[in-house]
Amino acid sequence: MGVAIFIILIPFLIFAVLLSKGKGASLLAGYNTMSDSEKAQYNEIALCKFMGKIMYGISLSILLLALSEILEKRVLFIIGLILLLTLIVFTLVYSNTGNRFKKKV
Repeated sequence: MGVAIFIILIPFLIFAVLLSKGKGASLLAGYNTMSDSEKAQYNEIALCKFMGKIMYGISLSILLLALSEILEKRVLFIIGLILLLTLIVFTLVYSNTGNRFKKKV
C-alpha cells in the first residue's frame, strides 16, 4: 500500500506546483462554478498561490503517511494525520473569513 500512496502523491505535487505559479484556478472547487462577474471580484493569483501552499502541506502529510507504513513508524502516521487535519481546518476557516481573496475596490 505504501507504493500506492506515492502514486497518489504525484498528482498532488503537480497540482501544488501549478497553483503556486498562480495558475489553475479553474481546478479549484467552488471557484470554477462561479459566474464570470463573481470571479471578477476575486484576486485569482492570490487564491491560487494560497491553495498551492496548502497543497504542498497536504502532499507532505501524504508523504508522512506513506513513510509511516514503509518504515513502520507510528509517530510519522500521527504527525501526518494531525498535519492533514490541521491544514483542512485552517484552510476552511482562513479562506472563508475576512474576504481575504476579494479584490480591493
